[in-house]
Amino acid sequence: MYKAQTVKRATQRGDETHRIRLLNRSVVDEALAGLSLARKTLPPKLFYDEAGCGLFHRITQLPEYYLTRTERRLLEAIAPHVARGAGQGAILVEYGASDEGKAEILLRERDGAGARIFTAYMPIDVAAEGLKQIQIRMGHSYPHLAVHTLAADFLEPLALPPHFDGAARLGFFPGSTIGNLDPAGAERFLRQVRDMLGQGAGLLIGADLRKDPSILIPAYDDAAGVTAAFNRNLLIRLNREAGADFDPMAFRHRAIWNDAESRIEMHLVSRFDQSVSIAGKRIDFTKGETIHTENSYKHAEADFLALSRRAGWTPVDVWKDEASLFSIHLLRAR
Repeated sequence: MYKAQTVKRATQRGDETHRIRLLNRSVVDEALAGLSLARKTLPPKLFYDEAGCGLFHRITQLPEYYLTRTERRLLEAIAPHVARGAGQGAILVEYGASDEGKAEILLRERDGAGARIFTAYMPIDVAAEGLKQIQIRMGHSYPHLAVHTLAADFLEPLALPPHFDGAARLGFFPGSTIGNLDPAGAERFLRQVRDMLGQGAGLLIGADLRKDPSILIPAYDDAAGVTAAFNRNLLIRLNREAGADFDPMAFRHRAIWNDAESRIEMHLVSRFDQSVSIAGKRIDFTKGETIHTENSYKHAEADFLALSRRAGWTPVDVWKDEASLFSIHLLRAR
């Protein structure tokens, strides 16, 4: 009996060791780095596994989430002007392309002779499977278009393929994703995009505007609980990819407005004292302790223009909806 139990325990340890070896090492490292801090945090890019992308798509359709529908209306109104300014045979480079829906508003534009303006589309995102699906769909819908996907963290310095040399380039960063970056990070990202696209390139970028918290908070804490599920899905991903043992329902979703920093913050709040294991390392939580999962900075127009200038861009145009909820900026690389 003793020998059998010893063998069983040894087998279990061996299975556990094998399982840990199969984990996503980068996810493990990022989770442990953030959750070992005095104020626990996790990077928002971990939201976007397959389930997270699906939940975010549902968020964009919620009545409280004004951002997507407001930006789409603006894009549809300005697309002819922006596309003509991009130049015939231009390449559209989209950063953080979870789907092609907004890019299509630009890609379908034609010049006065009826020729399509954009001849190539380069979506960039960390979700390789999502990019594969984009390429399949675009192949059916836009057979004339050269689609070059890049599975990468768009916050890192990147380079265009050599065969894009000499072509007009328009960067595209919709969805107010720039708001997920703190001011220093946003400036660094804009500098990297300028270096990647080169002098004279354009950048079309969506930026959410400062407004009353009574509008902002429901957009990040909807009545149907979809955003809460999106936030908790991050813990489900850690269970799967980082060898964690979170009970997602042991954490509640919280969205708050930080006026001093001009940002919405999303947190996961521990409902009670608890301990969690991540790849064999114990992480303790006290009741009420939070994991800070996302920031969404809201920009005053003048502040965003100053930020873009510091990063080496010249503002060309800015468009806002009638209620001044959202803005789209067209920049030119100096």
